[in-house]
Amino acid sequence: MSIHLTIPDSIVQAIRLPEKRLPEELLLELAIALYAQEAVSFGKARELVGLSKYEFGQILGERKIARHYTEDELEDDLTYARGE
Repeated sequence: MSIHLTIPDSIVQAIRLPEKRLPEELLLELAIALYAQEAVSFGKARELVGLSKYEFGQILGERKIARHYTEDELEDDLTYARGE
């Protein structure tokens, strides 16, 4: 399933970005907002905008949005780092 959003022309014209960049910028803002509200995971948020883990993490850091990182995820990362 995919969703198509309709944004009124008056809103599109009010956004101070080049029209060419609007779709990607709006998707980025949506992904960040959904992640910040814990509505989607880090992986799904970055998938929405097509960014690497590093790129999306950088953007979250610039915006001072804390990563949702559980103890289980930490343990998985440590296990992987040890080569286990």
